[in-house]
Amino acid sequence: MDEVVKQAMARWPNVPNCFGWLALDRRGQWRMRNEFAQQHGLSGDPIRHEALIGFIERNYTHDGHGAWYFQNGPQRVFVSLAYAPWIARLHNGALTTSSGRAFTPAACFADEHGNVVLSGTVEGVAGEQAALLHDHDLDAFSTASDWHGEACGAVLGVFHHAGRDIDIEPIVEAEVPKRFGFVRVPVAA
Repeated sequence: MDEVVKQAMARWPNVPNCFGWLALDRRGQWRMRNEFAQQHGLSGDPIRHEALIGFIERNYTHDGHGAWYFQNGPQRVFVSLAYAPWIARLHNGALTTSSGRAFTPAACFADEHGNVVLSGTVEGVAGEQAALLHDHDLDAFSTASDWHGEACGAVLGVFHHAGRDIDIEPIVEAEVPKRFGFVRVPVAA
């Protein structure tokens, strides 16, 4: 967390939390959601300012309930997640988050819509994390995997990554937040 953020938190400890205004989409883009976007279920406008994106990503964390937020000075700006708190990219055999942090997978899942969910560690973040594989990287993932075809079992195939064979297990999209302990759309208590 940035030092300026820590100082602002100490100086103004009772700033109310913000909900609904910031989102992370399925491709790892941060989006600003004004009142119209919130009321109409729209994704919002992509944030393109590199310094702001860097500030958000350096100060991105979660609370004890699994709600992810960006600590903006003294204010917590809770993030609406389109799928998961992290978006993973697979490039030249390496996995990173869309924010450029190394991602080390421990498990792999495919949901009923063909989404690939990875669990593992994110560089600099404590605990197991869930990441949605960016849809542009599904071809590279498929090339690095062996599928069991129409198997109806606990293992759909095997993802070969960094000298390891990781089973691809089925998962239902609605179960992902509960299984990995995060909240997709935080709301004020």
